[in-house]
Amino acid sequence: MKNVEAKYIARCALALTVAITGAVHAADAPYPSKPVRMIVPFAPGGPTDVIARLIAQKLSEAWGHQVVIDNRAGAGGNIGMALGAGSAPDGYTLTIVSSSFVVNPGLYAKIPYDPYKSFIPVTNAASSPNVFIAHPSVAVKSVQDIIALTKSDPKKYSVATPGVGTTPDLAAELFKMTSKIDIVRVPFGGAGPAVTSVIANQVPLGCVAMPPATPHIQGGRLRALAVTSAKRSSALPDVQTMAEAGFKDQESETLQGVLVPAGTPKAIVARIAADIKKSMALSDMKDKVAALGFDIIASTPEQFAAQVKTEVDKWGKVIKAAGIKAE
Repeated sequence: MKNVEAKYIARCALALTVAITGAVHAADAPYPSKPVRMIVPFAPGGPTDVIARLIAQKLSEAWGHQVVIDNRAGAGGNIGMALGAGSAPDGYTLTIVSSSFVVNPGLYAKIPYDPYKSFIPVTNAASSPNVFIAHPSVAVKSVQDIIALTKSDPKKYSVATPGVGTTPDLAAELFKMTSKIDIVRVPFGGAGPAVTSVIANQVPLGCVAMPPATPHIQGGRLRALAVTSAKRSSALPDVQTMAEAGFKDQESETLQGVLVPAGTPKAIVARIAADIKKSMALSDMKDKVAALGFDIIASTPEQFAAQVKTEVDKWGKVIKAAGIKAE
């Protein structure tokens, strides 16, 4: 009987040793050691999806393991972001988000993630400013002219935006509140319809993300009045910023940020951030991102975390003051 017990104890000890050794080796295994999932909370073909696929390709090449895109669209990005927030914090699930990540906390009564506690910000890989535009027949050449125009004939003028709660929509509202003008926001179902409405002069003014508007600005079908970036855009170097036009703290952009679930080891976060930064610095990547109308940012985790806090607070105040609600 004693021999049986001794053998059982020995087997248990061996099993425990193997388990511990395996756990140590797993912890010491180089990251990544298997395919990585990248959740995109939007449908294929949009700017976030395109940027995600460019980053995924470069990381796959650098890591020797496939980074697989997983599109989970719906509810303004909340469905995909909830999935990312609930994933294992082991570095094998990344979530790439647009500006809805920082807008939705103020826009929705309830969201399935906490912008500060559910994720660790890795990097804002790239961003694109918004741009105020006008039909060429409208007698405005700057945002200052918009003020004069609208005050001369209150309630006559309107501004097209890509949709309720998008950063261009909120930028238009922020400008309206700051300048105290009487102008109506006309949210469309996307940037394409909003741009088309201004080109057709159905709506005389607009505020949209830069990528879909730039070709029409360069082609003379639209007039650019100001960009909402901190500095002038390389795509539209002759167009002044809102600050240059006399309106400070009006910056807004469409960010393309990478997140991992809260609890992901710092070493893995640092590795992902560093490898994305290297990828974004490659010449072919720069060309492809610029062609989409985005500027490469590749911020550090700390810089991106600070940006998230600033923008959640900023847009929350605008949304509350304007009484904007998600449709």
